[in-house]
Amino acid sequence: MKLNFKRFGDGEPLLILHGLMGMLDNWQGPAKAYSEHFDTIIVDARNHGHSEHSPEFNYQAMMNDVAELCDDLFLDQVNILGHSMGGKTAMKFAQHYPEMIDKLIIADIAPKAYSVHHQQILAGLNSLDFSKLKSRGEVDKSLKPYIPEVGVRQFLMKSMYWREKGKLGLRFNLSAIAENIELIGEATLDAQYAGETLFIRGANSNYISNQDFEDIKVAFPNATLETIMDAGHWLHAEKPEEFLEKTLEFLKS
Repeated sequence: MKLNFKRFGDGEPLLILHGLMGMLDNWQGPAKAYSEHFDTIIVDARNHGHSEHSPEFNYQAMMNDVAELCDDLFLDQVNILGHSMGGKTAMKFAQHYPEMIDKLIIADIAPKAYSVHHQQILAGLNSLDFSKLKSRGEVDKSLKPYIPEVGVRQFLMKSMYWREKGKLGLRFNLSAIAENIELIGEATLDAQYAGETLFIRGANSNYISNQDFEDIKVAFPNATLETIMDAGHWLHAEKPEEFLEKTLEFLKS
């Protein structure tokens, strides 16, 4: 599948892969900062943003999409930064195409399997009736009983747009996500990847535990772990300067 992307700057290529229900726009701020040092390419995953929709939604397909993008852009070797779902895609890509990776950054996700934990978010999104909801404020009010966290609602609503005059919609393919949500939690442990890898987590997030990192070292023996204090799962948005500092230090070392 041909993926939508935006490209900034010059230098070694750096691909940035967003998380579930996100889009490349979530990473425009960091991308412009990275572009002072790298040829920075932010990508919409399949079923997200302006990329095509498909009922097929799993890490094998998303890995193949990244490989196709690299081929189309004549990229023989890349740095990759992946957050959450994008991190799992990046891990799988590195395991299958190790010769194409220079440095790998995985933001707040481990290669282990995760149980489905988006039920309330999906229930809230599926409850939206865009024939009746005529403003972002009305959508936010409808989501609040399902998703009390303001930050999560704001994140989801970044993918909302006016499909036509007077009618809102979501850029991500909600039906494909809901039908394949168990696959998005599956483990990405196809092979060992021995290249330089930075795992970076938010201290307030439970996605990467200390025990997880012991297991990570088996599959990624050349991995290091950084922790950003007072940050959760969206660590790049919550602590952008520290995230940028730690990732640039790794990329430029």
